[in-house]
Amino acid sequence: PGSDLKVTGIDFLKSQNSRLHHTDAYNIENLVVRRGQAFQLQLSFSRELKAADKLALRFGIGERPMKIRGTLMSLKPRQEQYLSGWQISMVKNSGKECLLSITSSPRAPVGKYILNVKTGTNIYKPENDAVYLLFNPWCEADVVFLADEAQRKEYVLNDTGYIYVGSSYNIYGRPWNFGQFEDFILDACMYLLDKSKLKLSNRRDPMFVSRAMSALVNANDDNGVLMGNWSGNYSNGTSPMDWIGSVSILQKYYKTKKPVCYGQCWVFAGVLTTVMRCLGIPSRCVSNFNSAHDTEENLRVDVYLNEFGEKLNSVSFDSVWNFHVWNDAWMKRTDLPAGFDGWQAIDSTPQEKSQGIYQCGPCPLKAIREGDVYLPFDSKFVYAEVNADKVYWVVKKENGKDKYIRVGTETQGIGVNISTKAVGQNKREDITAQYKFPEGSEEERKAMQKASSFIRPSGMVPRARFAATMSLDDMISKPRVLHETVSKTGLQLEITNKEALYPGNPLELAITVKTSTPGSWTINLAGSCQLQSYTGKVEASLGYVKETVKLEGKSEVQIPLKIAADAYMKTLASVEDEVLVHVTAIAEVQGMDDKLTKETTMSFEYPPITVQMPETAKLNKEFACAFIFKNKLNMPLDNCKLLVEGLGIFKMAEFDEGDIKPGRIIKSEIICTPTRLGEKKIVAKLTSTQIKGISVEKAITITE
Repeated sequence: PGSDLKVTGIDFLKSQNSRLHHTDAYNIENLVVRRGQAFQLQLSFSRELKAADKLALRFGIGERPMKIRGTLMSLKPRQEQYLSGWQISMVKNSGKECLLSITSSPRAPVGKYILNVKTGTNIYKPENDAVYLLFNPWCEADVVFLADEAQRKEYVLNDTGYIYVGSSYNIYGRPWNFGQFEDFILDACMYLLDKSKLKLSNRRDPMFVSRAMSALVNANDDNGVLMGNWSGNYSNGTSPMDWIGSVSILQKYYKTKKPVCYGQCWVFAGVLTTVMRCLGIPSRCVSNFNSAHDTEENLRVDVYLNEFGEKLNSVSFDSVWNFHVWNDAWMKRTDLPAGFDGWQAIDSTPQEKSQGIYQCGPCPLKAIREGDVYLPFDSKFVYAEVNADKVYWVVKKENGKDKYIRVGTETQGIGVNISTKAVGQNKREDITAQYKFPEGSEEERKAMQKASSFIRPSGMVPRARFAATMSLDDMISKPRVLHETVSKTGLQLEITNKEALYPGNPLELAITVKTSTPGSWTINLAGSCQLQSYTGKVEASLGYVKETVKLEGKSEVQIPLKIAADAYMKTLASVEDEVLVHVTAIAEVQGMDDKLTKETTMSFEYPPITVQMPETAKLNKEFACAFIFKNKLNMPLDNCKLLVEGLGIFKMAEFDEGDIKPGRIIKSEIICTPTRLGEKKIVAKLTSTQIKGISVEKAITITE
């Protein structure tokens, strides 16, 4: 009987397809597959399928899918090859059922495809008709292909990690939940792709996609995900210090379609990692210590001090951040000459505009390392972040006028200990060598000369409003000297802390002055201690020493710098950021031109949070998890909140703990029911009026 052939159902074979495509962790009803890799669908018909029957599977993307635009793929099982690069074949045809294998093109636009099936004049629309197509690091023909399985596990599939913060002398990992597989995260990313207004043909290319996402994760031009705020006042939003992962941020954004308040660099980087991994682009968080923010591409950052060595906020537009966090994304750069594939820097923290929008990258790490700073995108800006020189100026009053004296240049202090989480282990990996050649090596000199030829046409001029007071000689750029000039006296400075820096205790600091050549030297020393936020902004000046010391030949003297607890307690409570202790010392040898500046940033230390729970638990069986904290500090902690989250175990929860007096112990318990197998991590964070940075994480293995 030639009765009409109708489709009566489609089985998306979700569990087998998603296992093969490494998408089984996505918490979503629909089928999620990666491009360039086969997946199977089973069709049921109203009668047996015959050779003469017309059958076409139609995958459409975008608002009005059309064959002519390449946004509607019409696949007919008996016709193997397609110009579009998609393929379909019949695996099995028996009775009223037919098993089909479909392979999308490894260059297909990424996004949400709507599927329907046409038989003759009938069109069948399945209930869950959206199929999500992602980038495929497992497919050699995909430009995001990553050969190493351990790296794919880390940079695509790992939904937890660390973001490194602190200062170059004191680096610590802040646990972060990326959560790319949680509810609504994939849909939030698809919404961002639509919002990016990228042409569908540009959605094939991770270069365009990653650049668009670096713009959309900040709210600056396009009502993107996160509103940046570095003011120290976060009362009408969530303080950047209070997030422990990207999930609640992206879920809230997707629900309200309005920017979420507030982010700072590590929050932007955490969210961008989530978005990239979710879409299938391998990605990692990168922390750069002593990161230069050079606002005029002259590869120089000027730091202004008063005569006590205290840093002045007001004068400089440039800044040096104790750390800055951005991302690397992995891809082939088909738009560039050969040799620039691999990791590319992208940055969603709004710092400077690029092509009129707050976006940054992708910029090949190889271009930064080799000094090829003419290559797109934003390579000059990223190059300066890791390679600028730091020039110190002391501002003195003379005859009512400000006079600027240059007291030192540091060529090796910017861009140190560049860090990311190691592959497959919970430790820090130093990737500085991927961004720059060893300081002082011949390759580094060459890269620097190449970069400088593109960056500094105008010579070096101090920034700000007083260039008129400078003599021309000060302004002309002197070529970089390979070694820091060693002084005639062998003058050296060291800054140390004698005791751990516990909030509520006095800060016991010391400055050591050393000379190493024969002779008797008189040295004027000024040293100061300030509290600053991670962007280098001074929040309070706590005290200083000014002394003249005499040294003979090879000798040293230690000058104590002690700060009483009362000097900083008020600032700790009034600033909603985590603050760092910053010490600057300036030494001048009388009767000689020897001047030296040295600075160190240290972090406060905090008592730990302990987590009590079993090492393993069974799927869907409850277990208890307790969080214990003892305030071992000599100060109360006010308005304490404990934030906890365990992906695949329990949703974000918050406990109000009130004020915790010295010596008091708090204990909070949560009953968990794990919903996913494997190693899972629980993250906890304690924030209070005075202290923001106490966090801990612990792993548990969930078995069948």
